Amino acid sequence: MSGAVVRLDRVALDVGAQKVLRGISLAIPRGGFRWLLGPSGAGKTSLLRLLHLELRPSEGRLELLGRDVGAAPRAALPQLRRRIGMVFQDFRLLPHLSAFDNVALPLRLAGRPEGQIQADVGEMLAWVGLRGRIHCHPAELSGGEQQRVAIARAVINRPDLLLADEPTGNLDDTQAQRLMLLLGELSRLGTTIVVATHNDTIVARHPAPAVRLAEGRLVNADA
Repeated sequence: MSGAVVRLDRVALDVGAQKVLRGISLAIPRGGFRWLLGPSGAGKTSLLRLLHLELRPSEGRLELLGRDVGAAPRAALPQLRRRIGMVFQDFRLLPHLSAFDNVALPLRLAGRPEGQIQADVGEMLAWVGLRGRIHCHPAELSGGEQQRVAIARAVINRPDLLLADEPTGNLDDTQAQRLMLLLGELSRLGTTIVVATHNDTIVARHPAPAVRLAEGRLVNADA
């Protein structure tokens, strides 16, 4: 399992008195794509929050992008997180920013030239079908449009690790298929991708190894 971008060794997570993840051991290589499956309450979102560095394990060892998260100083985590893209189930768009500026934010934080930002963000928003909505604020967008902005923001910086929590939940079938094409291309280019979903149809159409959770435990992890 050397060279794994994601590695968990007997990881547990406690939230208050509740143990939400128990003894998870898992490794995902560079460019690997994994479905994250399981019923509601299985621990999928908690696992994604660990991988996004919102939480630290209560037990066990978590390595991301070659870094031992438990041993890393807290000041090192923001720089590591910039290499991780996240599509949240509730979008988490900044309401005071336009669609364009929401998507541009990761590039500006990374110090990219403004000319490059204008070109890259414009191209990405056109690709997700929002060319005519770039100046709209989140409150002016439908749920599906907000989802597409959130996806564009997560992938604009071509992260080393991309996490997505129900990314097709507000998309129609055509947009869901476009998203899967984009994720497939990112995976081929070396981005490691973990997608949590309840959408059995999209999983059946795009077969890939799966990580299955139940009651906070890993019940199956395909190679």
